[in-house]
Amino acid sequence: MYNKTYKGRRLYILKQKIAIISDIHGNSLALEAVLSDISDRGINTIFNLGDSLYGPLDPIGTFKLLMKHDITHIMGNCDRMIFDSSDDDSSPTVNYVKRILTTEALEWLKQHPSSLIIDDIFLCHGTPNSDEVYLVEEMTEEGAILKSSKDIINNLEDVEQDIVLCGHSHIPRTLYLPNGKLIINPGSVGLPAYIDDLPIPHKMESGSPHANYTIIEKKSSDWLVDQISVPYQWEKAAVMAEINQRQDWADALRMGRF
Repeated sequence: MYNKTYKGRRLYILKQKIAIISDIHGNSLALEAVLSDISDRGINTIFNLGDSLYGPLDPIGTFKLLMKHDITHIMGNCDRMIFDSSDDDSSPTVNYVKRILTTEALEWLKQHPSSLIIDDIFLCHGTPNSDEVYLVEEMTEEGAILKSSKDIINNLEDVEQDIVLCGHSHIPRTLYLPNGKLIINPGSVGLPAYIDDLPIPHKMESGSPHANYTIIEKKSSDWLVDQISVPYQWEKAAVMAEINQRQDWADALRMGRF
């Protein structure tokens, strides 16, 4: 894992609103609605926390839409999965995405760093050291619970920035730590719920089919955080998933839960 630092942008970043998106998962319909809402609000700075193209929906349409906008991107674990997988991968969704994506799209994914530092903001997909680990959630047999502040602070021991942006869990969160750090997860643009086997079998459910993203804005010495839920044609997206033999995705897209 490596990170890249953008320097010299302090005044530029801190004087305007920032839109944070994550976990689009190839859902071009949700992305189009979110980008339209961001534009309607006059926001020009967008950070994308990864997992952009993986999913049984419209990866190439999502790529083309992202290319039309000036967005700062990092890589997620499912982005990495696309080009790390072998040609005989047994996952039908991985094979579908690799078959659909162009060489240009694959090379675009590969160029993204795993994390970024922009002024006093740290961007990662999962944690600073892993794109597959939840930063603030811990999985138990009863479901996801918040990690202790001590455990989260330990995960961020090498992060000097006060604002930490993360994705991966698909659940919108704003979490304040005793050491003054603010953690923000914008939720998922394109997949409001999912089931995973690792680290133990669990569900992540936002409870709504809406596309989620977050706006942050510096107000004096504090940050205003606005979690946004955007309606879009989720039934149409669910039908895409069904056509590509992912009923689980279709169910999640329709309800935001299982």
